[in-house]
Amino acid sequence: MAFLADALSRVKPSATIAVSQKARDLKAKGRDVIGLGAGEPDFDTPDNVKKAAIDAINRGETKYTPVSGIPELRKAIAAKFKRENGLDYDWQQTIVGTGGKQILFNAFMATLNPGDEVVIPAPYWVSYPEMVALCGGTPVFVSTKQQNNFKLTAEELESAITPKTKWFVFNSPSNPTGAAYSADELKALTDVLLKHPHVWILTDDMYEHLTFGDFKFATPVEVEPKLYDRTLTMNGVSKAYAMTGWRIGYAAGPLQLIKAMDMIQGQQTSGASSIAQWAAVEALNGPQDFVAQNKAIFEARRDLVVSMLNQANGIVCPKPEGAFYVYPSCAGLIGKTAPSGKVIETDEDFVSELLESEGVAVVHGSAFGLGPNFRISYATSEELLEEACKRIQRFCGACK
Repeated sequence: MAFLADALSRVKPSATIAVSQKARDLKAKGRDVIGLGAGEPDFDTPDNVKKAAIDAINRGETKYTPVSGIPELRKAIAAKFKRENGLDYDWQQTIVGTGGKQILFNAFMATLNPGDEVVIPAPYWVSYPEMVALCGGTPVFVSTKQQNNFKLTAEELESAITPKTKWFVFNSPSNPTGAAYSADELKALTDVLLKHPHVWILTDDMYEHLTFGDFKFATPVEVEPKLYDRTLTMNGVSKAYAMTGWRIGYAAGPLQLIKAMDMIQGQQTSGASSIAQWAAVEALNGPQDFVAQNKAIFEARRDLVVSMLNQANGIVCPKPEGAFYVYPSCAGLIGKTAPSGKVIETDEDFVSELLESEGVAVVHGSAFGLGPNFRISYATSEELLEEACKRIQRFCGACK
């Protein structure tokens, strides 16, 4: 009899974590590797946030917290949703988890039964379908088109919804494409969802504060308040405040769902780190100038990377509205021969040959459900990004 659970056969390891680990392994062996696979800012956590954590330690805030989070943080979350998104939530409609991943996982665990379908636009963050599968649901993928800047259309969403659909997962700005939906583009989708009252919306707004130019962020319930009673709005401090390692995600939604998620979390991890929670209070309530400063840096990096990649033979790189990723097509290189002599047949071949030949680690698009593309995280210095793009140009030029 097999020792491991059958559920594991439905799940694949995270490709993004695997790429970062492979880059670390090669570096440890002395290879000159530029890793562009990690989805985290290269900035340090703001000093006021670090100080709030230290102060919390010195005050003795080191005990268990309530499962759903300390009231001070939950009230700060409710205030953030009101201030920035125009959404009215009582603080008891909020929940704090150990990162956004736990929020998503607990929502699926609390709601999915065998046969329930979850509509996920592709390309998608690698963890969405794996979480759905682990929780007994069935991921239903809807491929977006590069000519639409990887944004789902109303017709594409309508075609994916069935009587078995339980959730629609929405992520804007997107990991992996950086695509972000304007209020008008989002309204086209919420109009479809209004016609299907059995479908709940799980919106992942983790990259909310990383949008560029004149783009204005919008979230589903802000655009269509009639969806309030069937939407879970998830966010966190990881990306905007450079707090990935602190592991704080949060959400607000209907009280019945929040209570169900609280019950699952109570038998799983209980409350998130008390010290990290106090740091998150300061992140949400404290000065916000850090966010705008870093956004400007990311925008300059995006412009550099898009420009240089579009000068590489066989690469087409759309200019995304947000996050810190680009998702270029390598279709022009499929069928060509890499410097090693290997024929590039897939985007996975492309990224493998690029790493071996030039020491640049990126993630293949098929891991995100749509290729032939690859994802670059530009959350690193302009100097490294410029060098990485030169290497990609050289590699593409050498493919015959």
